Amino acid sequence: MAETTQTPQTPQAEATETVREFADLILLAARKRQLKKAVLSKPLDAADRRAELTLRRIGGRDCLQAEKFRADNKALHENLPLERSEELTNLLAGYGQVNLLTAVGESELRRGKRGTTTVLGGEKLRKLLDAVQKDGETVPENDRDKQYILQGNEPFLRLLDICDERGRVRDKRQAKFRQINRFLELVRDCLGDLPAEGPLRICDLCCGKSYLSFATYHYFANILGREVRMTGVDLKPDVIAYCAGVAKQLGWDGLEFLCGDVSRYNAGGAVDLVISLHACDIATDFVLERAVAWRAKVILSTPCCHHELNHHIDCAALSFITEHSMLRQKLCDAATDALRLKYLEAHGYRVSAPELIDPEETPKNIMLRGIREQNPSQARMEAAKMAYLDARNFLTGGRGDVQKILCPNVWG
Repeated sequence: MAETTQTPQTPQAEATETVREFADLILLAARKRQLKKAVLSKPLDAADRRAELTLRRIGGRDCLQAEKFRADNKALHENLPLERSEELTNLLAGYGQVNLLTAVGESELRRGKRGTTTVLGGEKLRKLLDAVQKDGETVPENDRDKQYILQGNEPFLRLLDICDERGRVRDKRQAKFRQINRFLELVRDCLGDLPAEGPLRICDLCCGKSYLSFATYHYFANILGREVRMTGVDLKPDVIAYCAGVAKQLGWDGLEFLCGDVSRYNAGGAVDLVISLHACDIATDFVLERAVAWRAKVILSTPCCHHELNHHIDCAALSFITEHSMLRQKLCDAATDALRLKYLEAHGYRVSAPELIDPEETPKNIMLRGIREQNPSQARMEAAKMAYLDARNFLTGGRGDVQKILCPNVWG
């Protein structure tokens, strides 16, 4: 019987096999839902800087999302399947070091100067992952990092000075980072009410420094892989010029910024999503009017100051409240937003008022959320209209000169 001779692997083949095994380890962590992230550094291609892998759920399926940061400050995104390792192995092969962080342990892949590749902590981590019986079973809730949609190291956050060059959120910007992530969570909750296919049309009215514009565009275009045409509109030309410059640096051709009055802005067609953060006073009412006129499918608006009703409230039945300035302001704040929600309801929207962020961080934390119903009840819309008019008359004493203080173009 002939003796079989096994040809020894070359160092290059051994290195490739080691990378493939490490890719399998990452995929095991992902399938067990224990993956926090994998950081790829020391790129072999000078055009690359680093990359990160995170677990995402897209289209009802879990996948690995690779975010590759380029030397020209652009970021590329690719979704990798969990069922096979070829794509992930090819990606890992382009980097000299990979750090894998999971809920049960860590491991590291290193490439030596002579082409050798070693794994630190791989066997121990594999045993820990194999011991996980159910998703997240071995991870106490209070030991988990909060799973933000944004990781804090996205290029647009660095250009907006939310994070530093190392991708760490600045201490003074932690509240803003939490606010942006919370907003994206609310956007995610509305995905089922937006078109599942085709390009999305989005407007950010009174966009200001446009943190939400950049975050929303990034979420849809880069994380979800959707085609997006988004416009930010604001009155301040210097702010618009700055935001347009940032969008150009990022190479985001689908995001534009225009200087102008939102009450006169014409979106040029149907709009899927209208967002607005802290539009001052009745600017929020103009935002809502524009969104309703465009028949926007989803409206997410967080008002700022509420002065208009405070100046005009004239209701003897509420004088025991309005005679105290602080209580008067709180009453007018709540009444103003309640009227706005009733206005949206009267135009066929399903409404709610969730908190955007902890009130300890900002008192301007109530979001007005409107989801356009496909077949709204005419009777319910008419009832909401009458409730709106009755409440406005009650609060203003029925004075004709102040009947247009909120949502001024509605019903005369």
